[in-house]
Amino acid sequence: MLRIFFIIGFVGILYQSTHAQAVRKYSNEFLNIGVDARAFGMANAVVASTNDVSATYWNPAGLMNLKDTQLSLMHASYFANIAQYDVIGMARPIDNRSAAGITLLRFGVDNILNTTQLIDNQGNIDYNRITKFSAADYALIVSYARKSLTKNYTYGVNAKIIRRVIGDFASSWGFGFDVGIQFSNNSWSFGLTARDITTTFNLWQIDTEMFDAVSQELPEQEAPETSEITLPKIQLGIARLFELNRRYYLHTELDLNMRFTKTNDIISSKPISISPALGLELQYDDFIFLRTGIGNFQNELQFDNTNSVTFQPNIGVGIIYKGIEIDYALTDIGNQSTVLYSNIFSIKINWKQFR
Repeated sequence: MLRIFFIIGFVGILYQSTHAQAVRKYSNEFLNIGVDARAFGMANAVVASTNDVSATYWNPAGLMNLKDTQLSLMHASYFANIAQYDVIGMARPIDNRSAAGITLLRFGVDNILNTTQLIDNQGNIDYNRITKFSAADYALIVSYARKSLTKNYTYGVNAKIIRRVIGDFASSWGFGFDVGIQFSNNSWSFGLTARDITTTFNLWQIDTEMFDAVSQELPEQEAPETSEITLPKIQLGIARLFELNRRYYLHTELDLNMRFTKTNDIISSKPISISPALGLELQYDDFIFLRTGIGNFQNELQFDNTNSVTFQPNIGVGIIYKGIEIDYALTDIGNQSTVLYSNIFSIKINWKQFR
């Protein structure tokens, strides 16, 4: 546990030293969405118990629970199918004390109309000059995990390469690191993931000709920023598995999502803001899984200048059959928060079943 508190303190100190350099309060937000329908069904409260290929995102230390190669695919649609979110991953043990994985994410909006050339030099409108472009964010996550020799600790690290593209107008490259740790003791599990531990830096390249053309029409338009720094975040979790009888098990987890800045989280202050998340999973004979979770607690300003607490409830279901796991999640049930509900599907395949 001392290691966990040390990491929290270290990230807080690191944030204070880099805060003056941060160009934007929020950047690379697509990397905060999550992966795996199982996790979404549990309100993303999985950092202490993640134990499959999705650990490449949630907590690389969890890769040490893999027994063999595992593949995963996920698809989700957001904003009434305007934005598409796709994830593919693979992970496998290296030996008895180490494991590795790789995950590729894409969050994009395609077929956006480009009307910047709609009017020609003579002032005529020509609809044939309309083209289409995509605005897409990509991330490649490479993970490595290792098991401690002396205690029930596992730890891991992620290296992230980030590519963001807005048609031909702008693009950026970014790079960063995450670290994670897990500890298990009988039915209890503890986990911590520190994201962007060294801060993640993105450098943008802007189409200057396009910006100059816009500036002529809108002289007050300021030049866009060409660099972003993603500040560190921490997700701390505690989980317990209850044996109800020989066939039924109940998995519970409580996570605390921490940012080292003032936000709309339910616990908010200048040095740190915290939003809790609670996930439940009822298992039947390691075959059928029913899930629910609640998270994303926010203080939302109302029209009468009062604050009300909003939250995001989720449900999910999963099935495992002959090494194939199919999961589904429906997020934000009943539209309790400002986040629109989404249908999320994922599949995981244990490769050893096909040998």
